[in-house]
Amino acid sequence: MALRSDWLPALAAFESAARHQNFAHAAAELNLTASAVSHHVRKLEDRLGVSLFHRHARGVLLTPAGRQLADATGSTLADLDDVVAHLRATRDDKALVRIVTLHSWACGWLLPRLPSFAASHPDIRLSIETGFAPARFEEGGPDLGIRHGAGQWPGLTAHALMHEDLFPIAAPTMAGFDTIREPADIARMPLIADGGRQGGHDWFSAAKVRGAMLEERFRFSDSNAALNAAALGLGVALGRDRIAAPFLSEHRLLRLPGPALRARWSYYLIHPAHRRLRPAAQQFADWLMDLRDLRTA
Repeated sequence: MALRSDWLPALAAFESAARHQNFAHAAAELNLTASAVSHHVRKLEDRLGVSLFHRHARGVLLTPAGRQLADATGSTLADLDDVVAHLRATRDDKALVRIVTLHSWACGWLLPRLPSFAASHPDIRLSIETGFAPARFEEGGPDLGIRHGAGQWPGLTAHALMHEDLFPIAAPTMAGFDTIREPADIARMPLIADGGRQGGHDWFSAAKVRGAMLEERFRFSDSNAALNAAALGLGVALGRDRIAAPFLSEHRLLRLPGPALRARWSYYLIHPAHRRLRPAAQQFADWLMDLRDLRTA
């Protein structure tokens, strides 16, 4: 005899009652009344022609036939739950975009702009991973990366996003801030370095400050940490315009005298060259590319 669909509510009620050994607890789990659970079980017993429970004052106990059916329904419904969960996860993954990038770029440039993306793409979810290790785009890995470099990486398609300019910045609360009039004055201040490939020596050379004894008081591997240290008045940091913008707009840091040094490396949007981007990842990539105009990004 084929199992008809109208058996399913009764089987679900029975399975819950069998697990709880109690109709009231099953009813609470299923958002039913205890009498509705009892009615489903009675209907199932009538159709099968066997008793599934021994009723008593404290609850119910499974009969041998009930135990056999409980084992089968419990296993079957668990399998169905697994399949449904997998299908939902597959559906949700289509709207998930995984991005790997530098922490400083994510905090300084991307985060202030994410409300715009969220408003225009409410169905897309983002998972943003930060770190210094190069992204590995194996199956199940990130969809996109934002990397800082020369723009050529084997096996990857790279789209230029933005250059950056470097210039010294400090908090107005830093000791000696008011004495800084020209680039040579900055050389007497405690300096804060980050893990970038270009640093203070490059900038002082561009500013034509020769022979200065530079005091690198603090060094951080992450540029955002260096900016936060500078905002606390610990010294002068070499600001990267793309990620220093929030600090400058809030006047937590101010630009000091001297030129802006164009960095040798830029930011690139990267993804595997051998496969097409999924639609959600393509939408995020298109959004980034729309913002890459250096005059407005």
